[in-house]
Amino acid sequence: MTNFATRIDSVSISGIRKVFDAAGPNAINLGLGQPDFPTPSHIRDAAIHSIQNGNSDRYTPNSGILSLRRAISQKHSRDNSLDISPDNIIATAGGSEALHLAIEAHVNPGEKVLIPDPGFVSYRALTHISGGIPVPIKLRDDLTMDPASIESSISEGVAAFIVNSPGNPTGGVQSKADMKEFARIADDYDILCISDEVYEHFVFEGSHRSPMEFSKCNNVLIVNTCSKSYSMTGWRLGWVAGSHERIDKMLRIHQYAQACASAVSQHAALAALSGPQDGLFEMVNTFKQRRDVLVDGLIDMGLDVPLPKGAFYAFPSVPPGWVENVLDQGVIVVPGSSFGASGSGSARIAYTVDSTQLEKAIDIMRKVTHSV
Repeated sequence: MTNFATRIDSVSISGIRKVFDAAGPNAINLGLGQPDFPTPSHIRDAAIHSIQNGNSDRYTPNSGILSLRRAISQKHSRDNSLDISPDNIIATAGGSEALHLAIEAHVNPGEKVLIPDPGFVSYRALTHISGGIPVPIKLRDDLTMDPASIESSISEGVAAFIVNSPGNPTGGVQSKADMKEFARIADDYDILCISDEVYEHFVFEGSHRSPMEFSKCNNVLIVNTCSKSYSMTGWRLGWVAGSHERIDKMLRIHQYAQACASAVSQHAALAALSGPQDGLFEMVNTFKQRRDVLVDGLIDMGLDVPLPKGAFYAFPSVPPGWVENVLDQGVIVVPGSSFGASGSGSARIAYTVDSTQLEKAIDIMRKVTHSV
């Protein structure tokens, strides 16, 4: 057999997927990071219409259809008070490809990327795939990233740092002051800030602010997706937004690796972003109610859990063997160590099931907690 690229040896199968494989078929799944709501009907209808009228039969422009990029631009104006030209946006195959493009286009082999620890599993893996070196930055006690920790970690060879708010796996929400500091650091040190904003609408306390709002030197990139906000994880439609120069470099990768995002999904995303937003607001309210039920249950059983102010995850500290015992009892949660060394001794719990299932899972977790 031929040899493989050595950089792939540093990338393993996600710990999230390993947990799924070990679970029984009837387990309550609190491990999957996707909403349990159906994609709204007007979005599905737009996709069906695009198929029926032949609009999805052929390649689109590499960066995506203009009407979608205009809708993304308008979304950023509406939700984030940002003026982003449609020409400075690439529609991608989900937020995952957007992250890949951002890292691949800006990180040379041997350069460093500062990533939150615990943090989303893709940050470390995509940095390795690009030949870079991930440098974990431990989070504060409230599970947000301290700008001072980023600034003190900047040295020669640091190409970028990643900000994720609201955060996966923690549910932490960065403050406006933090975001201003992240933008300042990117500008002062002339390094890239990649802002992962895929959970931006899932904020229960405070508000979401983007570091791009405060950037003066075009050193911030936004990665976003329709996956979470519109319950479209399977549609694989995201985007990356930034300066013209940065988009040009990322487009060179995208056009050869992907050509274009799925045409059907682009038309669906256009309907999602420009159509009624009632379903989104209903979903956010439901997740807030579930969060309160879960956090109250975890505290009641004696676990320490910082209040997650956003996303749809809780990240409690748990005793040794807790994750394995919960899994044995038919509830899927993800060990915190899957998200970095600083996640060891914790668990990520996604409250992406209905209230009946969630209450049943809490009862099981309570029994396990009292037995370990």
